[in-house]
Amino acid sequence: MQHHHHHHHHHQPSSKPAAHHQHHLPALEAVAMRGKVRTASLLLLLALFAFLHVHLRPSPPLDPRLGLSNLSNLSLAYAVREAGSAPSRHVSSVPEESTDAVSILFPAWEVFVIAPPATAGGRGWRCVFQNNATSPATPAGVLPFTKRAMFKCRLPPSVRRLRPFFQPALTRSSSEEKEEGEGTFPATAAEELFRWSFLAYESLSTEDDVVLFVKGVNNRQGINRSPDELSCVFGDDPATAVRTAVTSSAQEVFRCAHPKLPAADSGTEIKIKITLEVARENRVTLIPSVAYYTPEQRRLAADGPRSLLCACTMVHNVAKFLKEWVMYHASVGVDRFLLYDNDSDDGLRSVVDDLSRGGYDVQVLTWPWPKTQEAGFSHGAIYANASCEWMAYVDVDEFVFAPAWNSSARPSKLMLTSLLPARDDPARNGQVSIKCYEFGPSHQKTHPPEGVTQGYTCRRRIEQRHKSVLRLDAADASLLNVIHHFRLKEGYRSRQVRLEDAVVNHYKYQAWSEFRTKFRRRVSAYVVDWTQAINPASKDRAPGLGFEPVEPRGWAERFCEVWDDRLKALTRRWFGSESGSELNMA
Repeated sequence: MQHHHHHHHHHQPSSKPAAHHQHHLPALEAVAMRGKVRTASLLLLLALFAFLHVHLRPSPPLDPRLGLSNLSNLSLAYAVREAGSAPSRHVSSVPEESTDAVSILFPAWEVFVIAPPATAGGRGWRCVFQNNATSPATPAGVLPFTKRAMFKCRLPPSVRRLRPFFQPALTRSSSEEKEEGEGTFPATAAEELFRWSFLAYESLSTEDDVVLFVKGVNNRQGINRSPDELSCVFGDDPATAVRTAVTSSAQEVFRCAHPKLPAADSGTEIKIKITLEVARENRVTLIPSVAYYTPEQRRLAADGPRSLLCACTMVHNVAKFLKEWVMYHASVGVDRFLLYDNDSDDGLRSVVDDLSRGGYDVQVLTWPWPKTQEAGFSHGAIYANASCEWMAYVDVDEFVFAPAWNSSARPSKLMLTSLLPARDDPARNGQVSIKCYEFGPSHQKTHPPEGVTQGYTCRRRIEQRHKSVLRLDAADASLLNVIHHFRLKEGYRSRQVRLEDAVVNHYKYQAWSEFRTKFRRRVSAYVVDWTQAINPASKDRAPGLGFEPVEPRGWAERFCEVWDDRLKALTRRWFGSESGSELNMA
């Protein structure tokens, strides 16, 4: 198991401790510009500046794992209050409507805005920032449980050098002229923009407890803050909020007891803010939150008995690969598919609708949070528990294959499930691990239209890593998973499948046109972005790639040590049309 020890907010310029004194610099430049200033006094000034720089920095947090150094400045009220509902007070000649919204600074200067359900899909909304610069608010769908609307705005370059960043106002002008450029920032007390690296972002209830997903508390793989220092906080007002004990803290996943809340009138939708409180040596910090507590369980709809085997994955712009992957795995025994959609914009829903019409059970859950693959898997383990016994955590470029299937004329739904232990398994196997073969571009220059199983047939010789099929009831309460491998409850064990019995064909390094989109964004929280030069030796790197998404020489011929067309031949036999050349899967 690999541990990457580094912090994960390096891609947000805004969270550098040094940000607090950037305003000293222009003054210094001005002094130097005047030319008349004698070198000696300039040196003195520089010495003074260096001294201030070192000594006036906010003292580092007592615990470097907590991320931001200015935690203590977060006022409690700010941290859990929904963005104020006061109407904007400016008087403008053009009537504007504005709405309650709360905004988060995502990586790459993207501002992610969460607004009331009524605004969903609305055109003409704009973000107005603290210096009155604006940018268009592009609709980005709806959050699955609260039905709140999502928008995205770019943080204008003129705002990027300001500190602190404030929440923008979400406004819509009734006239058409004011599309770009200047807006009027409301004069109400603005709150700071939430930082993606420091946020409670999602919550889910079980019969017995509440699961809360939070970034910025456990920042390093394998190092988790003790539950004793944490509480779950329910309610908008910290003074009247109800607190419950945290029982588990691992990566971004926290579990705590349900609160005892005053009974609400039946029929009223309860929307209660939930967040995490960190208490350490006389300092109490409330984590900013966009998560809501719902007392009832949210779960994958289960009609009838639990499915024996489901599959769960996080997807980003995989629409053109999805049909082949779903049809193949459904034919060998996966009953239902749970897709966590991370910011796709390539028509995923229409492909899923096609599959649904074809009788496939594919559920899509909007999951907009960047770099949260492990948390998504933890969420899936709870969310699907009522409807699935076993969950295969397999990505859309991975196909599970057993060499013995070569002797079958057609696929059978028992094929994959025969690899799983029986229900009354005396060995208490809670997880089955299957090793991966990594396939290369196989001399392809573009995406093979007949599908990845047909187009990519050359792989590396040595198997890499493994993928897991998890008995959901066996997952440890921490829901801890590292690279597709879950920690199990006491008394359960994992079983490795032999390469002769099953492998995963991982179509990892595809034609360059496909691979470079993967190169640009990694979804795991504890894995380096390939464009960042942090951990050059990581197994997640493509060997010999630099940090630039530029096609390397000889890419199409790389990672090609063994020609292996077993799955190509098998799927062609099973799914090929009469002509034999045209597959009807992709």
